Amino acid sequence: MRRALNIQTVFYILGYLVLLIGLMQLLPLGISLVYGEGLSAELAAAMLCAVVSGLLAIRFFHNGNDLSLRDGFLVVGLGWFLMALFGALPYVFSGSISSFSNAFFESMSGFTTTGASILTEIEAMPRALLFWRAFTHWIGGMGIIVLSLAILPLLGIGGMQLFKAEVPGPTADKLTPRIKDTARVLWLVYVGITMAEVVLLLLGGMDLFDAVCHAFATMATGGFSTRGASIQAYDSAYIDTVITLFMFLAGTNFALHYKFLLGRFNAFWRDFEFKAFLGIALGTTLVITLSNRLGGVFDSFLESLRYGAFQAVSIGTTTGFVTADYELWTPLAQILIFMLMFIGGSAGSTGGGMKVVRLIVVVKQGLIELRRLLHPQAMIPLKLGRRVVPRQVVRSIIGFFLCYIGLFVLVSLFMTMLGLDLVTAIGASASCLGNIGPGLGLVGPTENFAFIPVIGKWILALSMMVGRLEVYTILVLLTRDFWRRN
Repeated sequence: MRRALNIQTVFYILGYLVLLIGLMQLLPLGISLVYGEGLSAELAAAMLCAVVSGLLAIRFFHNGNDLSLRDGFLVVGLGWFLMALFGALPYVFSGSISSFSNAFFESMSGFTTTGASILTEIEAMPRALLFWRAFTHWIGGMGIIVLSLAILPLLGIGGMQLFKAEVPGPTADKLTPRIKDTARVLWLVYVGITMAEVVLLLLGGMDLFDAVCHAFATMATGGFSTRGASIQAYDSAYIDTVITLFMFLAGTNFALHYKFLLGRFNAFWRDFEFKAFLGIALGTTLVITLSNRLGGVFDSFLESLRYGAFQAVSIGTTTGFVTADYELWTPLAQILIFMLMFIGGSAGSTGGGMKVVRLIVVVKQGLIELRRLLHPQAMIPLKLGRRVVPRQVVRSIIGFFLCYIGLFVLVSLFMTMLGLDLVTAIGASASCLGNIGPGLGLVGPTENFAFIPVIGKWILALSMMVGRLEVYTILVLLTRDFWRRN
C-alpha cells in the first residue's frame, strides 16, 4: 500500500513559502517610501496578509515524515499557485489593478516569467509596483533554475532529469553533491550576471531603477518592462545589444555558466545543446534579417540585423521584450518567430518553451524511424554528441512533446470558444503555454491581454503555470492515480 499524502508536511512547507513571499514584499514597500508614492499602508497590508497566512500554516501544521514523490509534486504545483495568489495582493490592495482576476494574471505572468500583461498604461503605474512586477520575474526565474537543476530530477521529471547520465552538464550532482549547495552556487551565478547587466545598462544611459528592473526581467527571460513600448522606448543600439546578449545568456544552461566561471572555458562548446541553441539563434537571425531587408521592411542590412537579432533572441529565449512590431515583417520572418515560440531556451535555463534539447531528440527519433523502414532489424541508437540516449528517456520526451502540443490545441480551442479570432487564439495560447509574453493578432508585440474575458485569463494563467513547470508536474496532479492510496 502506498503511503498517504503527507498533507501536514506539505502545508508546513507551503507556509514557509508564503511567508517568504510576504517578506519579499518589503522591497516594493521600501520603493514606495523612497519615491513618496503614498502606498505604504496598502502595501504593508498586502505583506501582512501573506506573512500572517504563512505563520498560521507553520503554526497549525507540523513537519512530519520526509516528503514522498507524490508530496513533492503537490508542493511544487500548489507552491507556484500560492506564489501567484499572494503576489497579486500588492496590485489589488494598492488599487492599481482593481480586478483580482487581472491581478492574478499579472502575478502569475510575473512568477512564471511569461511577461504577458493586462496593463494598458504601464508608465502610469507606481514605481513600487513596476519594481514588484520585475522582481516577481527575477524570483520566479531563479526558482525555475533551482527546480530544474536540483528539485525536479528528484521527482523523476524536468529538463535535467531527461539527460541525467547522457549529456555533459545538467544534473544536480554534477554541480555539487547536495541540493542546498547547488542552489547556493546557482544563486551566485544568477546574481552575478544580473549585476553585470545592471552596470552595462547604466553605462548605456538607463537610470538605476530602469536598469535594475530590466536586468531582473532579462535574466528571468520574463519581459516585463517599465515602459509601454518595451525596449523600443529607448531607441538605443547599445541597449539593444546588451539586452540581446544577456537574453541569450539567460536562455543558456546555468550549469555551463558555473563551469565557465570555474575556468572550464570549453564548457559551452562541449555541450551539444548549447551548440544547437546557438545555431538556431544565429540561423533564424540571419534568415529574418535577409528576409526583412530584401522585403523592404528596413532600409539597411545593419538596421535589419539589429532588430532581427533582438526579436529572434527575445522570442527564442521566451523573454518577450520587443523593439519592433514583427507582425509588420515579411511572412517568412513571422513564421520563424512563431516557430521560435515553441522551441524555447536550453534545459537548465530560465527560458520557457519545449526546450532545444527535447526538440533535437524528437527530430532525431523521427529520422531514426525513417531509417528503420529500410532496415527493420537494425538497432539504431539515438545519440546526442557521442552519448546514447536511453529508450525510456526518448519515450518520456515524445510523451512531453505530445502533451505540450495537445495542450496548445486545447487552449486554442477554448480561446476561440470565448470569441477570439483564430490568429489571436493561437498566439495567446502559444505565448502563455511557452511563457513568452507577446503573441500574435490582438495579443501581438504592441498589444496586451486586457480584453481577454475573465475565464480566458484564468485559463491562460494556469497555462503559464503548466508550461513553466514542465507540463508533467501539473498534469500528474490531475490523474486519478495520484490521489489513490493503493
